[in-house]
Amino acid sequence: MATKKKKVISGLAVALVVIVIIVLNLVRSSEKAIQVQAEEVNRGKITSTVSAAGKVQPETEVDISANVSGKIVRLGVKEGQRVEQGQFLVQLDRNRYQALVDQAQAQLTSAEARLVEAEAEYRRVKELFDANLASEADLEAAKARRDVDKANHGAAKAYLDKARDDLSKTTILSPMAGTVSQLNSEEGEVVLGTEQFSGTVIMTVADLSQMEVETDVDETDIVDVRVGQAAKIEVDALPDTVLEGKVTEIANTAFTLGRGTQEEVTNFKVKVAILDDISSLRPGMSATVDIETASYEDVLYVPIQCVVMRSPKAEKGEKEEKDEKEEKSKKEEEGASEEGTGDTGEPTEPDSGDREDKKEEERAPIEVVFVVEDDAAKMVPVKTGISSDTDTEILSGLEGGEMIVTGSYRALRDLRDGQKVKIEKQPEGKSGEEE
Repeated sequence: MATKKKKVISGLAVALVVIVIIVLNLVRSSEKAIQVQAEEVNRGKITSTVSAAGKVQPETEVDISANVSGKIVRLGVKEGQRVEQGQFLVQLDRNRYQALVDQAQAQLTSAEARLVEAEAEYRRVKELFDANLASEADLEAAKARRDVDKANHGAAKAYLDKARDDLSKTTILSPMAGTVSQLNSEEGEVVLGTEQFSGTVIMTVADLSQMEVETDVDETDIVDVRVGQAAKIEVDALPDTVLEGKVTEIANTAFTLGRGTQEEVTNFKVKVAILDDISSLRPGMSATVDIETASYEDVLYVPIQCVVMRSPKAEKGEKEEKDEKEEKSKKEEEGASEEGTGDTGEPTEPDSGDREDKKEEERAPIEVVFVVEDDAAKMVPVKTGISSDTDTEILSGLEGGEMIVTGSYRALRDLRDGQKVKIEKQPEGKSGEEE
């Protein structure tokens, strides 16, 4: 009697599964096909880039400051003027420093006279000492006076050398060939020297023939950036012009903006040399840099919007769903038949922890594309590689030549596996645009 009852329950369960599948098929067949955009999977070159904004600046520039303080009495250049190495730039007032040189010269002359006198006195006392006409104390005293005067002579000479050096520093020459990119001071202005202070930057001389862009690269992208990588540079002031560049320097230490706020960002300074010779570039111009971090030839790629996230359970077909339900019903029957039999065997199912991990893995979304087959969208899991601004590399899941859904955004967002679709005609070269 119990066996007959179990067979009836099992039959009802199977019938219910079949009815559900039939109803689902009827619903799907009656669904209205949705309009989608589609295109064929192609092979070609794909390049991954890291984009960053920055400012144009010379690769080499020098701030010109005075080593000594003083008033500017003459400027030898104007802003924007080309200069050569060693060319005259600025003359500071020499009067004060010339007076110090004269004073030091007088002190040195006096020290020399005292030293000559002390040397003569020492020799005289030495002769008397040798003739036993002077004591050893007299000799030591004469020697001490001579040594003091010799030290004073050395100090006076050093003071004169410094005074002459300071005087020479009142004339400023260009340390390099370049262009006066910035002139900050005028004749008559008093500037501070750099010996004891930070000093006044009188002007900046830069080599404008070698320019670069200093950019701020986000911490999430910096791991892909390497010295020597090629780059494309667009300068706001030069529309429709793309310049060639190369990464030359990457900072080792990050800097943070908006620390402690919701807008906090961490960036790294990256310098990109401009390889093209463009005379119209000026320091301070805004630029955008696209650094090419990876590039591959002859690979499968699809438009970036085609790859969407879906639950892995959604990819299971009707047959798999049916098999799972039948398997579940069979297990329920077997479990019911074992109740009350006194079987003390250990369960063979994995423990709860393993089951939870498996469920979590099954629930995790995966990357998929929708392939159009027989007027229906078939969901295909894919593994992706690098991405450009418009396309994504496909490592596995597609073979090439398939027709995949590229849009619209609304269609890709709501599309289901097996859903009826109709490819709409669209203008040449456009795909994936939102309706």
